[in-house]
Amino acid sequence: MTTTITVIGGPTALLELGGLRILTDPTFDPPGDHPVGPLTLTKTIGPALSSADIGRVDLVLLSHDQHPDNLDKLGREAMAAAPLTLSTPAAAANTGVTSLCPWEHHDVGPVRVTAVPALHGPPGCEPIVGQVTGFMLTGAGSPTIYVSGDNASLEYVELIAGRFPAIDVALLFGGAVRVPMIDERLTLNAAEMVIAARLLKARHVVPLHVEGWSHFTENQADVHTAFFEAGLDHLLVSPAPGRPVPLMSA
Repeated sequence: MTTTITVIGGPTALLELGGLRILTDPTFDPPGDHPVGPLTLTKTIGPALSSADIGRVDLVLLSHDQHPDNLDKLGREAMAAAPLTLSTPAAAANTGVTSLCPWEHHDVGPVRVTAVPALHGPPGCEPIVGQVTGFMLTGAGSPTIYVSGDNASLEYVELIAGRFPAIDVALLFGGAVRVPMIDERLTLNAAEMVIAARLLKARHVVPLHVEGWSHFTENQADVHTAFFEAGLDHLLVSPAPGRPVPLMSA
């Protein structure tokens, strides 16, 4: 069975894995402004596909619910239509989705979903940015897939690599996000994505969360340049948005 990915935009992608259709961080709103407390985040690129275009979704992996660049209005509607969403305890309290703490797992058909730690910025940022999680997907006859979520911690990546030493595909969220209230990056930059790929010994890397919002300070071109300069551009899988691309076969 071939595993495929369809990149939709921002952090949103559809994985077809083990007979399941798995959606990451649903964002389907058109371009426009999204107020978040004292900030206004501006979406600059719309999704390549609508939720109606995608059709059936068996599982949503939600890294966090508190920021519209990872869950927007139409994304919430798509999430509500799915039979199961896994996310943080905070997101579960806010939205009623199923909670997973770091290293807890939930089996969905042939796929085991394990929550892995993530930090959405520098140490100590949680009271401002809130909880976030990543995910590891494993299963007999399926590739091992890491979904980083909005993680900025290479220390956590190293910890995850120690527990999962054979990563087939890493979906790395980047963009080197910055906002005025925190003078440090809230997600990985391109150079750190290279380090993460090396730590994970990933066979393939799919960059996500690198296009489509004005508070992203790096883009897809920056990622390609960093991987090329590191001699690792052969790892990159960068599908045209909206077009399914095979990752690997079981």
